Amino acid sequence: MFKGKKKVVVTLMMSMLIVFAAACGNNANSGNNGSENNGGAATNNTATNAPTEEAVKLSGEIKIDGSSTVFPLTEAAAEEFNKEHSDVRVPVGVSGTGGGFKQFCAGEIAIADASRPIKDEEATACKDAAIEYTELSVAFDGLSVVVSKENDFVDHLTVEELNKIFTTGSTVATWKDVRDTWPAEPIVMFSPGADSGTYDYFNEAILEKAGIRNDKAISFSEDDNALVQGVAGSKYGIGYFGFAYFEENADKLKVVPVDGGSGPIEPTYDTIKDGTYAPLSRPLYIYLNNKELERPEVKEFAKFYIENIGALAGEVGYVSLPDEQYATEAAKIQ
Repeated sequence: MFKGKKKVVVTLMMSMLIVFAAACGNNANSGNNGSENNGGAATNNTATNAPTEEAVKLSGEIKIDGSSTVFPLTEAAAEEFNKEHSDVRVPVGVSGTGGGFKQFCAGEIAIADASRPIKDEEATACKDAAIEYTELSVAFDGLSVVVSKENDFVDHLTVEELNKIFTTGSTVATWKDVRDTWPAEPIVMFSPGADSGTYDYFNEAILEKAGIRNDKAISFSEDDNALVQGVAGSKYGIGYFGFAYFEENADKLKVVPVDGGSGPIEPTYDTIKDGTYAPLSRPLYIYLNNKELERPEVKEFAKFYIENIGALAGEVGYVSLPDEQYATEAAKIQ
């Protein structure tokens, strides 16, 4: 009996030791979870299994229209933006500054390109339609007066001579009517149309708002490329448009220095930026519909535009603003 009882006691003690060892092992493993494992590396099962948050992919359409002068800037910005956001469509029209504002104040487009500030009557139209907007300056331009490359006699023009050629009611018919030493050849004129901000700027800066003549001697177009072809194809032609269009066609056009009272000045990056090319240096703008800015794709495009247009401006023939001004413009849409 004694031997049998002793075996039972030994067996029970061994069982208790096994259970105790197993419990200690489990506690040790439990202590490693969430603290140290494989040489002390911290682990977190919850964080490891959590899904990674992906950036929101932009899509949709951003309609833009307006100035043909600002078009190259906005087109360049849209192309670069699409490299990062290929699912966003950004069609850019060229109906002229006035045409763009008509659509903008009717709520038909998200952004208006403008080569002049919005007029009082346009601002009123937007207000009546409950459209609030943000104006951004984007670059400088030098409105350029050009003649054909074949023209070998026009060396410069004064503001008074330009006024004499283009103003409403002008009787100028030949180049000799402008200067006695020039040939008695008919002047063929090319001008942006009345919906163009360039037309408005030229009318104000050169013609003192008298208006541009409208007779058989002059042709109008909202398409600056059509004006380029018109002047280039006419030995005695003359026209005006944004500096970028001259730069792009310098092989077939001759830019005319303009004397605004301080001697003839040719438009260049430097003379446009420092304002010595007067009175035809001007800022360019885009106008943003504030309600449209609530759409993530529109806001992202607007931010991209103002952050990158300084670098793009020179590539398409315009003059960038100072960096501090771009910072000021960017702050308007943060």
